[in-house]
Amino acid sequence: MSKGPVLVTVGPDRRRFACLVCRGNLFYDREIKLNTTGAELFDFAWANASADGLVCQECGYVHTFVRDCVELWKAGGGYPDAG
Repeated sequence: MSKGPVLVTVGPDRRRFACLVCRGNLFYDREIKLNTTGAELFDFAWANASADGLVCQECGYVHTFVRDCVELWKAGGGYPDAG
């Protein structure tokens, strides 16, 4: 997890990501557990899969990614060069 807001790129071609609600480009990242009924029922919630959560700094909307397709970049350093 990052300590402060970060810029985000998505996918192998490192497309810049913006909030789907407000178009903000700074996010806080966190792990999100993907709970299932079976695991909860048998007290195995710890075994559930996780996703990457990006919380928009501007509006608070939470974006969820289930694959390792997200890269985080320090806000002060800018986005990486595409090529």
